[in-house]
Order: sequence, then structure tokens, then C-alpha cells
Amino acid sequence: MAYEKEIHEFIESHRDEMISDLFDLMRIDSERGEAKEGKPYGDGPAEALDKGCEILTKYGFDVKNYDNHVITGDFGPEKRQLDILAHLDVVPAGDGWTETKPFEPVEKDGIIYGRGCSDDKGPAVSAIYALRAIKELNIPLKKGVRLILGSDEECGSDDVAYYYTKEEAAPMSFSPDASWPLINIEKGGLQAEFTADYKTTEKTPCVVSVTGGVKINVAPGKADATVKGLDFTDEVQNIIGETAVETGVTFQVRFNEDLMLIHAIGETVHASTPENGKNAITALVYLLSKLPLSKATVNKHIKNLADLFPYGKVHGEGLGVDMKDKTSGWTTVSLDLIDVNETHFSASFDMRASIKADEENTGDVIEAAIKDHGFKYKRPAMYAPHMVDSRTKLVKTLLSCYEKGFGVEGAKPIAIGGGTYVHHVEGGVAFGCEEEGFDNRMHGGNERMKESMLLKSAEVFADAIIELCN
Repeated sequence: MAYEKEIHEFIESHRDEMISDLFDLMRIDSERGEAKEGKPYGDGPAEALDKGCEILTKYGFDVKNYDNHVITGDFGPEKRQLDILAHLDVVPAGDGWTETKPFEPVEKDGIIYGRGCSDDKGPAVSAIYALRAIKELNIPLKKGVRLILGSDEECGSDDVAYYYTKEEAAPMSFSPDASWPLINIEKGGLQAEFTADYKTTEKTPCVVSVTGGVKINVAPGKADATVKGLDFTDEVQNIIGETAVETGVTFQVRFNEDLMLIHAIGETVHASTPENGKNAITALVYLLSKLPLSKATVNKHIKNLADLFPYGKVHGEGLGVDMKDKTSGWTTVSLDLIDVNETHFSASFDMRASIKADEENTGDVIEAAIKDHGFKYKRPAMYAPHMVDSRTKLVKTLLSCYEKGFGVEGAKPIAIGGGTYVHHVEGGVAFGCEEEGFDNRMHGGNERMKESMLLKSAEVFADAIIELCN
């Protein structure tokens, strides 16, 4: 690693400043809000960009704000070789926080807790300090590098789409928005809603309401249902107990006159890895489908939903689209939003598709399955996968930097179901910062990142910048 000793000493000696800058960003609730004049994603994301500008300006970078969509910090010669994309927006705070409150970052035993520490404010700060180290150590670059900090990655990356209407991409791009060692394949897929309308029923017992989910790309850990006219018999108690054991999801039951209120508690995870969580919506729907309910239309829809999205089946088995390939792995499907009342039903799912999937073998099949089960479905187009040849200079160089930085050999690029910040950037790859074997609880409660990974990532990014820009 070029300048390895100098970079390491710089990052270590600026540890406290690095943590302070990160905590300043993490204290901002930068979930997307209501658009306002000059603030396309609301107050929080705009505030985060302002703080990013402040940090970059403080360290002497050439900073520009693109109408509160993204900010950029430039360093090196005018001819730009490399773009580094990170984002400062976050998913909703959610529940399950025990180490701290979501926007009150803390460090305990070398681990940083708080919303955004791993996705993506921590990696963004690592990239800032990589650039700062190169700048303040006077390490020469033959070509320039631009850090692009955005504010809408979690809601579709409209921010970088806007930026690329104003600027051309650099010849090479990477984003610290995923896993080590490097991601060169991101699955395609779709996100979609289906609905039903019906008349209020007098047939009881029946479902009155079901609600759950916070975002379409978050597999939810909580969901609620209200059932009218169901007695708490031994049969019902046994069904609830057996379903809790079968699913691993907790069901809390209470009564309000003739209404049974059921609260399901599972485990929240990112929708790209539904196998790692316990989806409270599908568990609750499964429970409702087993209860002795009437033949009311809403109850039939619940049973049909349980057939389409069976609990624990995360590869689209109920939809008939479970497929796998050697390059990208399994298709995954996660039912992430539901809103049912006495006259209307809506639910939304997130699918990350095997690269074998296409409109015919997946889009057509999903549409037919949903409509055959009695729902209305406005079919969206599938979005394409993102693939970069592993033989490119960018991939080879970044893998070499990873091996040097972490002291490993034989690193290979990987494929994921999640979409990173470079999904729509031609030739771009994801590079860092999730550590294999460490659960950073991304999108869940107690989101966390190791301080050591924050520092090491900055060193590896610095090496990558030097290698790619010389």
C-alpha cells in the first residue's frame, strides 16, 4: 500500500475528529420528508447536506450544492478520474432501540450505535477522511477525485439521477454503500402494490383491520390486526400458541369489548435479505388465515394473501417465481406493507430477482398469480440488474486494495440482492463497508458499526484513490 504508514498514522491521530464529524451527521434525522421549496426531500435531508458542506469546507475541499439533491467535494487535478458516491439520508428510525435512541449516537466498547452509522453516514465519513488524509499529507494525484454525497438513496436515488442531468460521470465510480470485498452484480426486480375493495360485512368473526410496515424495502418486525366477534376459546388459544412456536414471532393479544387486538413482534431486516428476519406481516397473516373466521370477503382475501406470501418462504414460492442462478443466487420476495380495513385492502412487496428472471418468466407469472387470487394489480416494469465485468481495471484495483488493507488473499467480487447507490451508474461498483460475520442491523433497531471498521475503511479508500488516480 502506497503511503501506508503515513495514512494509518493520520487516520489514527484524527480518530476523535472523525467520530465527532460522524456523530454530528448522525444526530440529524435525515429520513425523507415533505418536499419544500429548495428542499426536494424535506428538512432532514437538506440539513444533512448542509452539515456535509460544513465538514467538507472545513477541510478545504471545493464544495458545490446541487439544489439540495447532492453535494460534491472535489480534490486533485481538474481532470477527474474517480467519483465516490455515498448518501446521508436514512430509513425511518423504527423500533427496537435499546442501546440508545436512534438519533443520539453513542460508542460502547468500540461499537458505534445510531441510525445511519453503517448506512451510509459512517462510510461517507470514512471516504471524507480518506480524501482529507491524501490532501493534508500532500500525496500527489495525477487525476482528480470527487466525493458525491446525496440525500435520497433510501427512496429511489432521485438525487443522483438529478445530479447526472447536470454532470457527466467520471470514468470510474464506486460507492461505500454495501459489503466488502466488492459488489459487481446487483439483482434487478420490482416493487409493487396490489389492492381489493369490498363492502362492509356483517358476517363475523371477521378481520376489521391489519396494518404493518414502514417502507417497501424494509421487512417489518411489527404488525397489528383487529378481529371482530371471535371468542377466545381453547381452540383459538392453541392456534395462537402453535403459530408463535412455528414462526418464532410473538403474538400479544388483548380484548376491547368484542374486538380482539393482536400485536405481532418479529424481527426487522432489509428487504434484500428477508431470510435473516422474522416478517411480522406474513406471520400475522398466517395466524389470521388459521383462525376460525367467517366466509366474509375480507377473510377470504387474508387467506389468499397467506397463500401468495407464506410465512418463511422468501423466494417467491407462493407467486411461482422461485428461481436461482449460479451468479446472483435466489430470487427473494418480501411482503413489507399492509393496510386493511373494513372496505379496502392494500399490500406491497419487494422482489430482488435472479438474473435469469425476466418479464415473461417472472413479471407475467406474478401478475397472473395475484389476479387469480382476487386482487387488483397495476403491473410495474421490472428494473434491470446491474453487472460490471470482474476483469475491469476498477474491479481488479479495488480488490487489490482490499487485500492489502485487510491482509487477505484471493478476494472475489460478489452478487447481492440489495441495490446500492451505483445501481444506475454505468460501470460503478460497491466497495465497503460491511464486515462479513458482523450484523450491523442495517434498517433495524440498534444499527451499529465497529469503530475499527470506520478507521480501516478510510485507509483502504485512501489507497484506492491513490491507485486509481495515478
